[in-house]
Amino acid sequence: MLGLGLTQMNAQETNKISFGVKAEGNVSNFLFEDMPGWTSTLNAGASLGGSLKINYGKHFALQPELLFHVQNSKLEFGNIENDFQYWGMEVPLYAIGQLTTENGDRAYIGVGPYGRLGFSAKNTTTDTQYYEKGGKGNNALMQRGDVGAGVLIGYEFAFGMQINMSYKFGFLNVLEDADGDAFMRNQAISLGIGFRF
Repeated sequence: MLGLGLTQMNAQETNKISFGVKAEGNVSNFLFEDMPGWTSTLNAGASLGGSLKINYGKHFALQPELLFHVQNSKLEFGNIENDFQYWGMEVPLYAIGQLTTENGDRAYIGVGPYGRLGFSAKNTTTDTQYYEKGGKGNNALMQRGDVGAGVLIGYEFAFGMQINMSYKFGFLNVLEDADGDAFMRNQAISLGIGFRF
């Protein structure tokens, strides 16, 4: 898709490629299915990364991003509480619809898929590493990869500063060795600022 955008940019004056950086605060937790007694509470984390934006005329753009983030949540089973911490990277690709004001500001909304790869996931209460083998059948407790979908809403000022908010929901079961139909999915909400050059 990026190659297509670069090719068409040379043929159409309305196309423009720009680069941006962003920093976000996030809250994240897990959604459970068929896991009675388990709950997960939103806790705060942070993200940092960059983006490439390919404008197709005034109203449409493609925006791939690369984000590195720390996410925290609380896992609870009955009266037992454990703190969960995740460190990893994420690559969303948004299809952006945008409206430009007379002074050059832009309001935009985007939707699209994302993929992510975990570097570390651990229970900081018990110092358990979830990506290390040692569970049932010597499997890891959680898998590193996930794919899902996200929604991005934002406002960009004419001089390049951005304010944005996103929601992402994972499709895959992050449990490596689930019992029966047990499902555990990622979700995260982010609020951030950025700058486009």
